[in-house]
Amino acid sequence: MYTINAHAKVNIFLKITGHKEGYHTLISRFMRVEELYDTVTFEPYLCETFTIEGCEGVPLESNTIYKAYTTLIKHTNNPDIETFFKAHKVIVTKRIPSQAGLGGGSSDAAAFMRLCNEVCGLKLERETLSMLGSKIGADLPFFIHNYPSANVSGFGEIVEPFEEETLQLELFTPDIGCDTAKVYQTFKKHLLRDITPERFTEWEKMDSRTLLETIADPVMLNDLYAAALIAYPELGEIPQAKEGWFFSGSGSTFFRLK
Repeated sequence: MYTINAHAKVNIFLKITGHKEGYHTLISRFMRVEELYDTVTFEPYLCETFTIEGCEGVPLESNTIYKAYTTLIKHTNNPDIETFFKAHKVIVTKRIPSQAGLGGGSSDAAAFMRLCNEVCGLKLERETLSMLGSKIGADLPFFIHNYPSANVSGFGEIVEPFEEETLQLELFTPDIGCDTAKVYQTFKKHLLRDITPERFTEWEKMDSRTLLETIADPVMLNDLYAAALIAYPELGEIPQAKEGWFFSGSGSTFFRLK
């Protein structure tokens, strides 16, 4: 049996820098949440087809882990991958809430790729895994590199480690799921014309604690927060929206320093 932890992330800041080729470009500080993680396990089990347990309600073809599996097979053309997963099933122990801005599905897929690379002897470099992961989702490169803190830019494929201690954070996820695509579409429709990249050119050089303590405004720190409030106005009614909490990614998780 083989096991790997798939940590959650928060976005200390997230600024949209433009829109091209149908996707938004961004710059963001991603920080790993040390105490919150899913667990991905490869357990011996005879399977006729690739089998995932623990992701009920998600069709196999839509599952990011399955997409990672097929991506690795296509890239490597290595029959050992299919052979291994006819003798093992994938078990995901979920702790990271879905549609919460914490990157759970992306983290699971990235952890799968890292563990599969190891146990199947694929010998793929981390940069190659990151490139493959970027085709599945914008957050995967950060999770594949597995840095505690990093500046992420472009479409998510540029990941540069930022040297700092991870912060002790309190998280609150309301019973509201935010669809990432809907939040980005809302941003494009209502807010894209207002972006001013020159206002945050130095943020990537500031440590995360300083950013949270000096910028302080959750709407200014995260461009997607205003879009999420338009798409899901009920977010603005919860106490955490009014009491000095920050907003991660496309939501719906709020966080603050402990």
